[in-house]
Amino acid sequence: MELFTQRAIQVIQSIPAGKVMTYGQIAALAGSPRGARQVARLLHSMSAKYSLPWHRVINAQGKISFQAEDNRQTQEELLKLEGVVVGGSGKVDLIEYRHDPGHDAI
Repeated sequence: MELFTQRAIQVIQSIPAGKVMTYGQIAALAGSPRGARQVARLLHSMSAKYSLPWHRVINAQGKISFQAEDNRQTQEELLKLEGVVVGGSGKVDLIEYRHDPGHDAI
């Protein structure tokens, strides 16, 4: 497994319940600032194998990225169960809910 993949998995696994991170944020922390699409592919292919909290990963605008309504609804429901408020357009307030590993640990 590549180092980027290992790091990205660790970052994703560290997202606490009730918080979200963006694909780009995860990529940057894993060592590839332009690797947001790699993070998306990793989530698609490895979420089940590594028990990744895929539902806590959203796009840079704070929105759920799924196009398929059933997937979008599942992600929204899982986030709401953790106390994350999801707006009508599938948008999450990144100021309130974004996990910042360096800052949140303080």
